[in-house]
Amino acid sequence: MSELTHVIFDVDETLYPREVGLLREINRRITLWVCEHCRLTADEAERLRQCYFQQYGTTVQGLIAERQIDVEDYLAFVHDVPPRDYLQPDRGLALMLAAIPLHRVVFTNAPAEHGWRVLTALGVADLFEQVVGIREVGLCSKPHDPAYRRLLELLGTEGPSCIMVEDHAVNLGVAKRLGMTTILVDGAPAEGVDFVVERVLEVGDLIARLLAGRVQGHH
Repeated sequence: MSELTHVIFDVDETLYPREVGLLREINRRITLWVCEHCRLTADEAERLRQCYFQQYGTTVQGLIAERQIDVEDYLAFVHDVPPRDYLQPDRGLALMLAAIPLHRVVFTNAPAEHGWRVLTALGVADLFEQVVGIREVGLCSKPHDPAYRRLLELLGTEGPSCIMVEDHAVNLGVAKRLGMTTILVDGAPAEGVDFVVERVLEVGDLIARLLAGRVQGHH
């Protein structure tokens, strides 16, 4: 097994519980944007989003592929939600992260500035070296292979040296194929998932056991 050097966290609904509603509000704003710019009803916009999600993985990837959109306008509008309205500093999360003796990075389908705002609201921004957002990977996004390859280039490392932590199993398949160790938060075992934990706070102990060679994933 390669030496583990990096742990890569998704941010929304991975570093905080989905019940807080932040991503729900972002999703509401995505539908609003699609309604206005594609001239659709709310139901039509939701159906289009579902179609894009199934075909492209994200709404924005579908919009980029099939419609002439101002990507910056889209990203600015849908992420114009202050994380501080939904989140507060999480001391337990900070302690868990600080104890992980690896390079800590965020990889998000949102713009990097949204990732930093979430980390700041959670009180853990100083514990991360880098936030890689959608612009940094060429407006590609998870779960598309080029996004992960660009991430690894930016980090100057290779898949087998990385652990990826996500709340969506679909986003771990490519990571696994690139050699990463994969951890799913609050989900069910699936292809490409090595370990499942109920809460992100369990990740620190799991990584400690991985580094000590005391646990092996199921493949």
